Amino acid sequence: MTILQSLMPWDEEALSPGPVPLWFQIAERLRAAIVAGEFKPGDPLPSEADINAAFRVSRTTARASLDRLRQEGLISRQSGRGSIVLRPRVDQPVNELASFAEDMRRRGLRPSYATFDATWYPPTAEVAEALALSPDSPGFMIRRLLLADDEPMGMSVCWLSPAVLGGSAPTPEELDRGSLYAWLAEHCSAHIASAHEFIEAANADTDMARRLQVAQGTALLVARRLSRTADGTPIEYVVMHYRADRYRFSIDLTRP
Repeated sequence: MTILQSLMPWDEEALSPGPVPLWFQIAERLRAAIVAGEFKPGDPLPSEADINAAFRVSRTTARASLDRLRQEGLISRQSGRGSIVLRPRVDQPVNELASFAEDMRRRGLRPSYATFDATWYPPTAEVAEALALSPDSPGFMIRRLLLADDEPMGMSVCWLSPAVLGGSAPTPEELDRGSLYAWLAEHCSAHIASAHEFIEAANADTDMARRLQVAQGTALLVARRLSRTADGTPIEYVVMHYRADRYRFSIDLTRP
């Protein structure tokens, strides 16, 4: 039985003639079906051939409708599997400071970590400037994968100030068990009170693509954050690469 033979609501009515492009109407139908749960994460959407048969449109029109959903981050188009529905993106308010674990739990997701570096290391010029370190003064570097329900969401490279750590440092096992911010509060009595963050874009290199389970060159969201204690002492400089198909930033705007 094909997807069309199940006669889901998305294809029960004919498209409307008029100024609205056919590909746009089809994309709207499929988007509504995804939101309604007719197609769940991991399910395949109708193929171009299915769409052609349902609405008697060209292959170009069918492809344009699916491309629109892919651009919106609702589906991925995979060779041999077709168009697969993705899990909804996680929205992160840019004006809210929270750890990754806090952020995921509020959204009903189970956070976890996979730490593959946790060591004292000479800082880059960027890190030394951010944390007010001399070039020959090592910082504590942490590289780890950020996961939600065991799916990679992002990767972080975090540097901690030695002035805040006071000679102690978290182990990879401690980092895998929970939030870094909770560890800093418990072991160093250090609390992050404020942060300044830049958000930009980058493409996944070979290593990043492998760890995040995306294709090399995939667009990623990048957040560079400098966090401080209540008295203004730099405590953490972190660069986080997020999968753009699973994560996005939001902000509420008001007119002056």
